[in-house]
Amino acid sequence: MLDAGFFGRWMRSTAAAVEVAADRLTELDSAIGDADHGSNLRRGFAAVAAALEKEPPGTPGGVLNLAGRQLISTVGGASGPLYGTLLRRTGKALGDGTEVTVAEFARALRAGVDAVAKLGGAVAGDKTMLDALLPAVEALEGAADDDAAAAFGAAREAAESGALATVPLQARKGRASYLGARSVGHQDPGATSAALLVRTLAEVAA
Repeated sequence: MLDAGFFGRWMRSTAAAVEVAADRLTELDSAIGDADHGSNLRRGFAAVAAALEKEPPGTPGGVLNLAGRQLISTVGGASGPLYGTLLRRTGKALGDGTEVTVAEFARALRAGVDAVAKLGGAVAGDKTMLDALLPAVEALEGAADDDAAAAFGAAREAAESGALATVPLQARKGRASYLGARSVGHQDPGATSAALLVRTLAEVAA
């Protein structure tokens, strides 16, 4: 079972990992975006960590709802609304229970990922964060009957493979789509940060 403490550790671990990866994320974004993805996420997840420290919610859904609200209010560009929607919709789907199973989290995360797809109007292969999130949630759904470490490990592998697979794609959504064929050959920064989010989830569960 996964409790509020688990999800709090996930968000704080993500904040620490984003701090380390911020320059690389911005470098990736400088090639096909606005060169601010890393700095935006650093600011947003630092705010999430601070909010959780100040008043930690008592339920998994509460933790993710709080995180989503902080990201929407502090992160500029598209990534704030997209990541905020992902976490808030996942948190809402988890409801008010104090503990959730891996299978329940997988279903909630699917709702969050679907909300991101609807908000951004993107599908798999568009060279966006969905290219990491969709494989991750599919892997998690397929492994939800395993122990948490194995299930989240499978999601991590799928997300990281999905992010790498964006390199040869031509962007069809977002700022990168304006570049047309020039977006080919670059790893998508949103998919890269999404894979980082799933990686920290696996690390907390290990």
